[in-house]
Amino acid sequence: MIRFTDEAQAKVREFIAQAGAPVDGLRVTAVPQGGRRLRYDLALVPEGGTQADDVTADAGGFTVMMDGAAAEKVDEATVDGVSDFSGAGFRFDNPAEKTTWDDPVAQKVQQVLDERVAPSLASHGGWVELMSVEGDAAVIQFGGGCQGCGMSQVTLKDGIEAALLDAVPEISRVVDATDHAQGDNPYYAR
Repeated sequence: MIRFTDEAQAKVREFIAQAGAPVDGLRVTAVPQGGRRLRYDLALVPEGGTQADDVTADAGGFTVMMDGAAAEKVDEATVDGVSDFSGAGFRFDNPAEKTTWDDPVAQKVQQVLDERVAPSLASHGGWVELMSVEGDAAVIQFGGGCQGCGMSQVTLKDGIEAALLDAVPEISRVVDATDHAQGDNPYYAR
């Protein structure tokens, strides 16, 4: 079941205390964002807002509620309270989202995508996945707000390719395998 660190528990209890009205707990949703990536949403559930099919768990002074699909996706996730230069919030560490590769070059590419690229794309509702490493090429696929986005090639060349060429010497080019014509909600229309 999902686990909240002491910092996250304290922050949620603080939000509940400030709610101004009774709450049943905290709803966690996990929306697929391509492949294994998820977008998480947290919301206080007003009194009486519990749904019959909710999976519930005690998280240290408050109840967490999820639908069955979300409960499966976050089964071993840890939620931590964070505060940095960009503000305060929550960070999910979910083993179900971790992508591993047998190929060490692909693993290095994946690490760069996860740590340096994914956070920026997520802020625009987008994501990128490594599909394969073929020789000196990393083959990627965009999704979400990046699929069909008019700026996707700038993101590819100036963002993703620059980051990968800098961090992974075995890679000399990045190939976009995305069908951009199928994008239904691009961040910037073409």
